[in-house]
Amino acid sequence: MLSPHDGLDRGLWAERRSRDLLVAHGWCCVDQRWRCRYGEIDLLMLKSSGQKQRLLVVEVKGRRRCGRDAWGLSAFNATKRRRLFRAVDCWRQAHPWSDDFLLELILALVPLPPAHGPVRWIPLMDATPVHPSP
Repeated sequence: MLSPHDGLDRGLWAERRSRDLLVAHGWCCVDQRWRCRYGEIDLLMLKSSGQKQRLLVVEVKGRRRCGRDAWGLSAFNATKRRRLFRAVDCWRQAHPWSDDFLLELILALVPLPPAHGPVRWIPLMDATPVHPSP
């Protein structure tokens, strides 16, 4: 496992830690740090569950300690959520092959060294079929 002291910025380290954990649980990374005019999507992961394809959008917040923003939870405010949802719509319009996939959004709160502990996964939206806006 890489550490933030290996020359990576903390955000990239937190994203890699989240991605590696998801890959270990059968997810495949289809996009990382994807950008559009609405913002950035940290991770887009894909997994087959029987006949259903699942698309997981992961917003990653890495913090060294639990401060005023509760490991990054309060940093993910209503404005940030709106920007993420618009970016997801933009990504799906650019990738129409994902139209019928079940979409899940989660927030990954990643403790950075010297903090210890597991990544906290907070669901933002359950698996539901979501189609891009016309």
